[in-house]
Amino acid sequence: MTTQTPTFRDFEYAGWGNESVCENYDHHFGAVVRQSMEALLDAAGVCEGSRVLDVCTGAGYGAGLAAERGARATGIDFSAVQVKLARAHYPAATFQEGDGTNLPFPDETFDSVVNSIGIPHLSDPDAAIRDAFRVLRKGGKFAFTVYDAPERSVGFGAVYQAVQVHGTMNVGLPQGPSFFLFSDPAESTNRLAAAGFESIKIIIQPQVWRLTSPDDAIGAVLQGSVRAAATLKAQASELLPRIRATISEILGDYKRGSIYEVPMPVVLASGTKP
Repeated sequence: MTTQTPTFRDFEYAGWGNESVCENYDHHFGAVVRQSMEALLDAAGVCEGSRVLDVCTGAGYGAGLAAERGARATGIDFSAVQVKLARAHYPAATFQEGDGTNLPFPDETFDSVVNSIGIPHLSDPDAAIRDAFRVLRKGGKFAFTVYDAPERSVGFGAVYQAVQVHGTMNVGLPQGPSFFLFSDPAESTNRLAAAGFESIKIIIQPQVWRLTSPDDAIGAVLQGSVRAAATLKAQASELLPRIRATISEILGDYKRGSIYEVPMPVVLASGTKP
């Protein structure tokens, strides 16, 4: 009997269906992601009375802050666990399960669509951009964020650099889009334009990950991520001390007193439906 190889979509759905992973992501990375959320909502033109869709809502940060602005906010995520967390955190917004590449809404439903760090977790990011375009009214705005390239988004960059130096990135994970594909401003611009968006803007939004030690970063990745955690866990056990040492060495440059202030900027891309 043959065992069917999971797809990238299956891999992401399974990973983010784990309650511990979702709770740890919220605990470890929530404070980082929220730093760019107001800028994301501004780029999408979110204001009082507007209808807003937050795709890949996670623990509900985008929809929740949009509701605080007086918007009629809906968050959607493929993870039932994330939807449960979002409802608990932000009762003023509406949340439901759904596929970011095939949104369960009629054409021209929303004034704004946002997506915070969700694009790299989708098997077909271009389909997600096209569907965001579809559900926007004319003149509506779409905005998304992704982490900047690993040499600048140092928290993740340190992990990947250490693995590349001492281990291997080829650990048999299902093939999916590069996590940093949209970190290239030209790539984001071209893909937004291909979906029909105009007045495209790209900015780099600074964020800082504050840690008490490099081990906090390693623990956060292992406990609160899916693809990066699987990559780390798949390394040969004898290589892990060297990987940890290299991560600690890289992050050591960002020690400020008793804490580490690690750069984690995002690329914020936006466009308007003509």
